Amino acid sequence: MSSILIDEAKLKEALKSAIVEILEERKDLVREVLEEALEDIALAHAIEEGEQSELVTRDEVFNVLERNN
Repeated sequence: MSSILIDEAKLKEALKSAIVEILEERKDLVREVLEEALEDIALAHAIEEGEQSELVTRDEVFNVLERNN
């Protein structure tokens, strides 16, 4: 078997080019991934905030939701 030597600099440049090409051609995919990541971060912050707030009953929650409709 023959072994193939890959120049690390050439490999790095090829990967960079591939990533740039993907980002340019699939902006919709990049946007979707970023949106989901931001939603996950916001949800995590909301959960943390909720864990530190006082507890309320189920009825209190539904009363607030009904008032906002």
